[in-house]
Amino acid sequence: MSIFEAILLTVITASTPLVIAALGELVAERSGVLNLGVEGMMIMGAVAAFASAQMTGSPYIGLLGGIVAGALFSLLFGFLTLTLVANQVATGLALTILGLGVSGMLGEGFVSVPGVRLAPIVVPYLSDIPLIGSVLFRQDLTFYLSLALMFGVSWFLFRSRTGLKLRAIGDSHGSAHALGISVIRTRYLAVMFGGACAGLAGAQLSLVYTPQWVENMSSGRGWITLALVVFASWRPWRVFAGGYLFGAVTILQLHAQAFGVGIPAQFLSMLPYAATIVVLVIISHNRRTTLINTPASLGKPFVPER
Repeated sequence: MSIFEAILLTVITASTPLVIAALGELVAERSGVLNLGVEGMMIMGAVAAFASAQMTGSPYIGLLGGIVAGALFSLLFGFLTLTLVANQVATGLALTILGLGVSGMLGEGFVSVPGVRLAPIVVPYLSDIPLIGSVLFRQDLTFYLSLALMFGVSWFLFRSRTGLKLRAIGDSHGSAHALGISVIRTRYLAVMFGGACAGLAGAQLSLVYTPQWVENMSSGRGWITLALVVFASWRPWRVFAGGYLFGAVTILQLHAQAFGVGIPAQFLSMLPYAATIVVLVIISHNRRTTLINTPASLGKPFVPER
């Protein structure tokens, strides 16, 4: 039971940043904006969180620093794609490359420096329940924020008036504009929310998952979150389930290596990314379902004068 509990706890820790970043990207894509710069925003959030926590000694200020860094970095994407109407795919890729480079430069002085770990929140009595207690009531703040985000995003998109407007923009920005809805402002807010979530996910990496700064520590998780949104058919609860599926694959390959399973380590290391490709192929096979769930204006620029 102790081994199973340890594996379950590490799966939760590995899945949390995927869920948080994917939920933010889901909101942005629901508004019709395709931001491929999640990896760049995530790594910027990681370095900003580590630096903020290191200089202040508070991991909570580190979390805030990661959120702010991700949101500010997303504003650059928003300015280029929403105001200057640059290509969203090319801009997102450039943002990722820029984020990886800038984070490496800013974090150079923090390499090999001991980090400030975000301590778990222990709920008295409930945390003593076998298995369930440590899994649900002895977790760090980011885990509880991921749960709150799942319920909050689901309610916002499908139960609120503002969420209905956002989905209307994603489905037909021209019709939404004709009805008097501010398309650009709504998309800016959605992009900033996605950036803040990516920054929070990056902060979780440098304050919880591995409390230290390592260059390129996001290790492609931003790309996995993009696939996760498609895998979830733009549904928040499916994002949550899919995030834990991908997190489990990541952790199980690490435990397989630790247990000395007779499979090449390189093959085990590629499993999370191979699983991503397989899932996308399976989803693409059902073209009708994909077209029904995909926001019709996704990735399309909007200029009111045209």
